[in-house]
Amino acid sequence: QVQLVESGGGLVQAGGSLRLSCAASGRTFSSYSLGWFRQAPGKDREFVAAIRWSGGSTYYADSVKGRFTISRDNARNTVYLQMNSLKPEDTAVYYCNARPVVTGTAASYWGQGTQVTVSS
Repeated sequence: QVQLVESGGGLVQAGGSLRLSCAASGRTFSSYSLGWFRQAPGKDREFVAAIRWSGGSTYYADSVKGRFTISRDNARNTVYLQMNSLKPEDTAVYYCNARPVVTGTAASYWGQGTQVTVSS
């Protein structure tokens, strides 16, 4: 059974930092990208960042470029999202996501989400 377990959310003041973790288990992810989406109240879920498990290529939403960094630890099967210079508009539930690099070739998975709140 595939599991994505997020941790590291919380309350932080604007300008502060948080690091989210996503521990992945239950299958091999060599043909996957793992990443983060977020959903603020009343808004659609949006892409934040992703990293290819093989090769390590990274992708970011324009809104977080230069502030957020995604990385992975293959030995721990864990993906991290380092969030710096946080803004109130970064407040959302952050979800870990695993999706195949080639769409439609395998299942996608979601974590349960972790709340990030940035106070002004």
